[in-house]
Amino acid sequence: MPELPSHAQAVIVGGGIVGCSVAYHLAKLGWRDVVILERAQLTSGSTFHAAGLVGQLRSSASITQLLKYSVELYDQLEKETGHATGWRQNGGLRLACNEERWTEVRRQATTAHSFGLEMHLLSPDEAKKLWPLMETSDLVGAAFLPTDGQVSPSDLSVSMVKGAKQAGVTCIEDCPVEGVILENGAVAGLRTGQGEIRCEVLVNCCGLWAREFGAMAGVNIPVQATQHQFMITEPIEGIEPTLPTLRDPDRLVYFKEEVGGVVMGGYELDPKPWAVNGVPDGWVFKLIDPDWEQFESLASQAFERLPALGTAGVRQLINGPEAFTPDGTFILGEAPEVKNYFVGTGFNAFGIAAAGGAGKALAEWIVSGEPSMDLWPVDIRRFGAHHRNADWALERTLEAYSHHYTMSWPHEEFHSGRPVLKSPIYDRIAAARACFGEKMGWERPNWFAPDGVEPKDAYTYDYQNWFAHVGEEHKACREAVALFDSSSFAKYLVSGKDAEEALSWICANDVRTPTGRIVYTQMCNTRGGVECDLTVTRLADDQFYLVTGTGYRTHDADWIRRNCEKREVTLEDVTEDHAVIGVMGPKARDVLSAVTDADLSNEAFPFMTMQTIDIAGHSLRAMRLTFVGELGWELHVPKAGALDVYDAILAAGEPHGMRHAGYRAIESLRLEKGYRIWSKDISPDYTPLEAGLGFAVKLRTDQPFCGREALENQRGNLTRRLVGFTVDDPKVVLLGRETIYRNGERAGWLCSGGFGYTVGKPIGYGYVAGKAQVSNETLLSDTYELEVAGEKLPATPHLRALVDPDMSRVRS
Repeated sequence: MPELPSHAQAVIVGGGIVGCSVAYHLAKLGWRDVVILERAQLTSGSTFHAAGLVGQLRSSASITQLLKYSVELYDQLEKETGHATGWRQNGGLRLACNEERWTEVRRQATTAHSFGLEMHLLSPDEAKKLWPLMETSDLVGAAFLPTDGQVSPSDLSVSMVKGAKQAGVTCIEDCPVEGVILENGAVAGLRTGQGEIRCEVLVNCCGLWAREFGAMAGVNIPVQATQHQFMITEPIEGIEPTLPTLRDPDRLVYFKEEVGGVVMGGYELDPKPWAVNGVPDGWVFKLIDPDWEQFESLASQAFERLPALGTAGVRQLINGPEAFTPDGTFILGEAPEVKNYFVGTGFNAFGIAAAGGAGKALAEWIVSGEPSMDLWPVDIRRFGAHHRNADWALERTLEAYSHHYTMSWPHEEFHSGRPVLKSPIYDRIAAARACFGEKMGWERPNWFAPDGVEPKDAYTYDYQNWFAHVGEEHKACREAVALFDSSSFAKYLVSGKDAEEALSWICANDVRTPTGRIVYTQMCNTRGGVECDLTVTRLADDQFYLVTGTGYRTHDADWIRRNCEKREVTLEDVTEDHAVIGVMGPKARDVLSAVTDADLSNEAFPFMTMQTIDIAGHSLRAMRLTFVGELGWELHVPKAGALDVYDAILAAGEPHGMRHAGYRAIESLRLEKGYRIWSKDISPDYTPLEAGLGFAVKLRTDQPFCGREALENQRGNLTRRLVGFTVDDPKVVLLGRETIYRNGERAGWLCSGGFGYTVGKPIGYGYVAGKAQVSNETLLSDTYELEVAGEKLPATPHLRALVDPDMSRVRS
């Protein structure tokens, strides 16, 4: 066994399939001074007992691309390294046993087409031809992905390690890590059972142990070990190696061929956690005792689908712990707490499918210093302070596990571990009959139920039970005035003598403005892609107030800190210090003028400015801006005065027909105005110019800023553009990910979808790509269709807002 070196450029802790993949891909990128440290033997954690199914389709384009890359890698790895991987591309079959599931499957097929995956919709008879032994009398239909497959997890891991070793990577087994050495807030080395090793980069690929190991360095990694069982049978007549993997989500089970028999497992609705207080010492190539009672509910469902199981011999019931997360997807990225501390863990029982692409993406992030693509759905910075609570993470993770195979409803909310964070006016909002959703721990009103209606979502793929009520909220905002509780917005104070210089570098728009001016801006990466989308308000020469979306609290703060670290500037998170009450609509000025002596006229209080005003005896920041496309103000109120201010506004609004409105009304209103949302319409993969946000970029100035070179090179040569679409049939439900066809050819997919109540039509936004520059004239003259659940529908393109394109209502 090789000796522990005194230094390495990068140390990967954990020799499971993900750690092996990161090492392999770092070597491919030219890093040779890389060490894998494994506490016991390679694959001895959870990799060795994984079922080995490799599916590709996910709801995110980026993550689907990672899984597609995994398939490409597994298809050629054995040829490259000479070590067998057990890879078989025999396809994947997914069943639907009721009409709602069939709608979900048809929409998944559309998503697959959007992301460039081949996926076929089959009749029950066609599905049976692929899996002759299964019972199909209850099937409505099925979907088949011919490029899915299965693999031997341990062999695949060893093959990647072999490829890494051939490039110079060192692998040291039986070397547990005992501590992390930090210097100046960054990784400096590790203490191990074999001595100390210094390094520039640490990668936590510890799987079941990731949370415990992260805690050594103060890094929050919310993973929870959960029991996952599958059964291996003796050979069954008629089971052939060419059978596709089979998923039957309505019965919560999956199948694959194994040495002439079947592997059958599933995701029960009442999962059991494991090692809540930490993984036992000496857990090496071990399994949990089989729990036949727990497995019975899955087995009975499986027997109905595959009757031959009833007489098959059972070789083994595997009960192995897997690392799951609170939202059901894995974790990648550089930890916000410690510089050069990277994480790749929490793969929710699809680590084998994800490992190739995840390892490549993480290696690229390590080498370049920023992600090479949009990884937000798996970014470690999607978590917040409440994810540090082990009890909360346990409860939410078990709920996420239980949803693994249940219907994936539009607008579905988690229910466990709530509430965590509440607005200062939460009780008033609840009394107004709000139906709350949750984001980043915050309780947020999604919609308001009138008297006699229960404020509770009823899920369906059609328009849901809140549709008409949200329409009334929307109408009030367009025609009168609406009150929004937006207290969950993330808020920061950026201060210091270099504050202006620092923000000028990371902001694409010009923030060198007078005090009180609000600037809408993006923050770009070196590729020109959008990393943050927020407002910056100057409070003083050396202080700025930044407001961003609820879910981006950790992400945006980390991006700002990392890109300002060489300057004398501080960032303070003040999110919970203020309530935010939005008063929006054509009568907003009338309502607010009744509760303040401040002059709210256009001349005295212009659009995109902030002033300190008094309401109900409390001083607050009034910001004249909008995300709904109407005249309005956001009132940022110190939490001690929030109830008084709310009560005063509510009383003043009654004569003007003011009503409460929630986030689903905001979504409808903003779609009509074409306002972008980061992580949907804009992301690190798209630039402000492609997104139609060139007005918010200071290219006309000579000011340098991050991403400027990339944007200058792109200016005047855009080969993709964000385009709005409407469908004339008001019954069509657009959710996002619907395929865009331009002149009969696939040209992209919708990033956002919803309904515009003012225009009375479904609305979607998506990037249209071409081989050459896409001009306004060409985009508007072409013919478009949207594929919705397998059906192509005519669509009309739009490059301007559908409501008030000249902004006269906003600026009135």
